Order: sequence, then C-alpha cells, then structure tokens
Amino acid sequence: MPPTASTPAAPRLHYAWVMVGITFLILLIGAGVRATPGVLIVPWEKEFGWSAATIGIAIAINIFLYGMIGPFAVAIIERFGLRTSVCCALIVLAAGTSATSAMHTPWQMMLLWGLVVGSGSGMVANVLGATVAGRWFGKRRGLVLGLLTASSATGQLVFLPVLAHLTVAHGWRTVSFTVAGATLVLVPLVVLLLRDRPSDLGLPRYGETEIQPQPVLTENPARRALRGLGMGLRSKDFWLLGGTFFICGASTNGLIGTHLIPACFDHGIPEVTAAGLLALMGICDLIGTTASGWLTDRFDSRKLLAWYYALRGLSLIFLPYSFDLSFYGLSLFAVFYGLDWIATVPPTVNLAGKAFGEENAALMFGWIAAMHQIGAASAAWLAGVARTGSGTYLAAFVAAGLLCLVAAMMSLFVGRRSEPEALMQPQPA
Repeated sequence: MPPTASTPAAPRLHYAWVMVGITFLILLIGAGVRATPGVLIVPWEKEFGWSAATIGIAIAINIFLYGMIGPFAVAIIERFGLRTSVCCALIVLAAGTSATSAMHTPWQMMLLWGLVVGSGSGMVANVLGATVAGRWFGKRRGLVLGLLTASSATGQLVFLPVLAHLTVAHGWRTVSFTVAGATLVLVPLVVLLLRDRPSDLGLPRYGETEIQPQPVLTENPARRALRGLGMGLRSKDFWLLGGTFFICGASTNGLIGTHLIPACFDHGIPEVTAAGLLALMGICDLIGTTASGWLTDRFDSRKLLAWYYALRGLSLIFLPYSFDLSFYGLSLFAVFYGLDWIATVPPTVNLAGKAFGEENAALMFGWIAAMHQIGAASAAWLAGVARTGSGTYLAAFVAAGLLCLVAAMMSLFVGRRSEPEALMQPQPA
C-alpha cells in the first residue's frame, strides 16, 4: 500500500532524533552558563571582598528565576514557537554574561548574574526538554526525557573544570566571555535545525503513524501559565510533586552545584581539583539519568522516586565525613551521588502527565520545576549564610540529607487517588 498523507513513508532517521541532538546541546550550554558562578565565588571573594552570603544572594536570584521562568517559558513557546523563543533566550544569555566582565558592585552582580542570566537560562531549562519530548515522541519518551535531563545537569558539572582552569590561568572575566561566546555559537544551529512540531515537516511523532494537527493558540502566555498554576494548586499530587522537587533542588544545584567547590577549598582541596569532582558527577549523571528514563518507561515512578531520594539523602549525610577519607572518599561520594544527581526528573514528568493529562504535562512540570528552583535558591543562600556564620557546611549537608529522606516518603503518596481529569477538563455549566 503506497504511503498516504496520514501515513507518510518513515525516513531512516526520524527528525525527532535531530531535535534531541540540538536540544541536548542547548540544555548543556544553558545549564553550564547558569552554574558558572559556582567557580567564581572564590575569585569574587578575593577581588571584591564580597562574602559568600552576599554572592549567594545573586546565585539564589539566578536559580530562582531559572525555575520560575519555566512555566511561562512553556506558554511562550506554545505561543511563539521553539525557534524564536530559544534564539531570544540565547541572545539574552550572551548579553548578560559578557556584561558581567565590567561589574564591580554587588548590585551589578545581582542584576546581571541574578536577573538577566537567570531569566535567559530559565527559557532553556528542563521544561524545554519536556516540551520537545512530548511533542516529538509517542514512544520512548521516558528515555528521551532522561537523556535531555541528563544534558542539563551534566552541563552544570562538566564545564566547571574547564571554567575553573580558565579562572585560575586567565582570570574570571575570561570565563564571562567564554560562556557568552558558547551561547552565541548555538544561535545559527537553532535557526537551521530547530523545528516546532513534527507536522511542520509532514511527519507523525516518533513511534506513531498519524500526523497530529498543529493546535492554534492565541491565549496570552502569562494567562495560560497562571491558569495552569490555579489548577495545580487544587491538586494534592501537585503539592506532593512540588514539595519533593523543592527538596530535590535544595539538595542538588542549590547546595552541591553551588557550594561543593568552596567546601573543598575549606578542606585544602584546590578549585580545579574540586571542579573535577563535579565533572565526575556530571559523567555519572549522564548515565544515571538516562537509565532513569529507561526505568520510568517500565516501572512505578513513585517507587523510583522513593529510591532516588533515599539514596541521595544517605550520600549527603556521608559527605561531611568523606573529607576525612582523603580524595578517594570524595570520589566515592561523587560517583554515588552523581548517578542520582537529577534522575528524579523523568519519573516526576511521568507522574505529572498522569495527574494532569499529556497535553498539560510540560506546563505543569514547569510549575513543579519552579518549586525545584525555589528550593535550590533557598539552599544556595542559606548554605552561604551557614558557612559565613560557622565556617563550615556541616549543618547544610546533613540537613539536606534528612530532607531527602522526607522526600522519599512523600513520593509514595503521589497518585493515591485519581483527581486529574476533573481538574484539567472544563466542567459543564
């Protein structure tokens, strides 16, 4: 039977995999830019005399916006398309990071690294991966989401040793120009390769045979995002998923991603060596989070989340004592913790889709991810305050570990009763 308009001949390589490749690079670079201040805390302390608590405010703003922009980013992408939205975000990132080379006061740091870079990176955060996976994949969505999520977390970690080396060898301003250049290189690739939906190319989603019609959306993006928040606030599952993701953010990029290098420096470990630990975590995360996506397609997401949070909690409680076990103790922590760095995303997106419907999964995950970044921002600031006040991160690490054990228990209560359709569907008059 010859191919028809509804069942086109499948190409050898579905364009969905090209979308995965370009999205992987976008998330990798975007997350690396957002995490850059983690290697600049010590140089800023030395040059400007700013305390860890002061710098932590700028990083907290950055992390907060990285998540809070997410649900609005989904609505903006729905309204204006992937290509336009991502290009604008990359240009904002390049402008913000390059301008930081001229800063010399704390308020400038908070404006540029906090507000500008945080807003730009929020447009190319995990919600972008969730959007691409939902639009382009009917099958293997969990695996793809795991891979894209891994790219985001890996970008925060793998680039840090290179940036730390540049900081030591050439100064922190070189780092600002380097990350700005990396974002600009992506712009022509996005223009050439990024497509909005499979129907733009006359294709069905990967794993399907029928082309889905492209929806016509005219709703104001802010109204669309806020309407999703209103529906989520009436859902028990939203609060459970948001609460666990708050703890997820506090225990990952807010604490470890921001403060592990200064913590190592406190114990006599050089910055470049400490950044190498983060790179090792990034490599392990690429394996662990991709595997998490594969597992999410096959096992109960609630149980997966419970295991992930419990194991992360134990590793964080172990961390303060690993400094006394030489560099090998920290390496053990890096491998164990890295495999679980952000493996929580695929099962969380899966549970959000079940709770609120596939068409709302990316938007609702955007609000859940906002809770993640609120937790990360809180940890970035409070851990800096703890170090400034006591000279150690012991309390911050142990508290984060205990919170992860609480999150493990919370995960088991997600989806205990069915409530999604009544919340997400219009009610009869």
